[in-house]
Amino acid sequence: MDTTRTAWWSASKQQRQTVRLTASSTVLGLVVAAGAVTLAGPWDSGQRTAERARAAAADGRGGERHAPGGTATVPSAPPVLAAAGTPARGGDDGTPPAPGAKALAGVLAPLMKDPALGSPRTASVVDAATGRELFGAEPARSATPASTVKLAIAAAALSALGPEHRIDTAVVEAGPGGIALVGGGDPTLTARAPKQDAQDQPASLRALADDTARALKERGTATVRLGYDTSAYTGPVLHPISPNENIAPVTPLMADEGRLDESEHGPAPRDTDPAATAARTFARMLKDRGITVDGEPAKTTAPAKAPRLATARSLPLAALVERMLTHSDNDIAEALARQTALAAGEPASFEGAGRAVRKELADLKLPLTGAVFEDGSGLDRDDKVSAGLLSRILVLATSADHPELRPVTTGLPVAGFTGTLSGRYAGEKAGAGTVRAKTGTLTGVNTLAGTVVDTDGRLLAFAFMTNNTTDPQAAQQALDRLATAVANCGCR
Repeated sequence: MDTTRTAWWSASKQQRQTVRLTASSTVLGLVVAAGAVTLAGPWDSGQRTAERARAAAADGRGGERHAPGGTATVPSAPPVLAAAGTPARGGDDGTPPAPGAKALAGVLAPLMKDPALGSPRTASVVDAATGRELFGAEPARSATPASTVKLAIAAAALSALGPEHRIDTAVVEAGPGGIALVGGGDPTLTARAPKQDAQDQPASLRALADDTARALKERGTATVRLGYDTSAYTGPVLHPISPNENIAPVTPLMADEGRLDESEHGPAPRDTDPAATAARTFARMLKDRGITVDGEPAKTTAPAKAPRLATARSLPLAALVERMLTHSDNDIAEALARQTALAAGEPASFEGAGRAVRKELADLKLPLTGAVFEDGSGLDRDDKVSAGLLSRILVLATSADHPELRPVTTGLPVAGFTGTLSGRYAGEKAGAGTVRAKTGTLTGVNTLAGTVVDTDGRLLAFAFMTNNTTDPQAAQQALDRLATAVANCGCR
């Protein structure tokens, strides 16, 4: 009975409709299907078709590679057709119905038994509209989250600072004849030429050099000494797993995440001292603009409240969060954890950031039993969160009561199309384009947490976590099937 029920709900909506409609009338089925296509308009299984088109055309290079394996990028968008007929009303206000807990359990419980999943294996599926948990498998049990911990970091940073907050990189006066390049913690600061087709340009070290040279010339200054200030952060600069191609030294001053190649996200060889390199690059840029830098840039601490000569401001925090989640960017994650610490008055270190993140999440009244935040990126195996915490973060981010958290959901990768999900869901057509989720991958750790609009049009948040896996691809596919089953469910 379980096998039959699982096969039924794992089948695509179209397949289930075909069975029903063929049993009654082929002609009637064609009429209903045609009407559904007409009524679907700009919507495609709960997602705007314009969004789907943009996702399909976007750069699909992934950002997360913390364990061996992976699948090929999906070459094109699979067809996803809105279900025939109109959704059943869930209440007097016309809202779609929520899945029945018993029916949803009948679909998910057999999939949770997949031998590809390790132990523990936990889950939480929550109705976003009511906050009711519709399915749970030890949802309060903590487990290593890998990169899904970035959902917690994003929520904490947005709560503490707001989505419009920007991070400054400044040049200030530093005594007679001296200036200092002061890092504020913007990991997206770039020394590269701006992209002509980019809608949002990150803060530019070149533009900062332009403004600095102009200010110095206005003062009649042609020669300066250059220092660089990294005092915004404290504690170790190396992540416990470093050196590692997944993350640069954690410093408040760096350009292009300390990458030694032309990549923008994903694993790459990293500079061992990105702050010093950024300062040397800035010195060369000043020279190109007619300012002589006397000697080599030296590490310094700028005077408190030193007058500013120029400032480069990052993109808004909302954009940084979206980039972090889409590409699982570890450098941005560690920076946002430290920005949260600075906002909370904690030391901007691994430990201080962990305390600040926990405090912000507690203020949001999220379930934190067993939660441990050893870093911001999820690369530390001592991080612990529960599936219930991840699903509740997502529910809060969709709530009208917390619009400041919305980037947590808008930054989620789209299954089969963008970010760390671009190479997954090739065999899960019902989930491709409809599942939006943050991935988490370390050797032996596989997690997935996100949102779906089910076939009745109901928004659901989910989190599936498993540790001690032995086959990363099989474990990922098992998680993908779980999320697809939620997306494909009209379970009542």
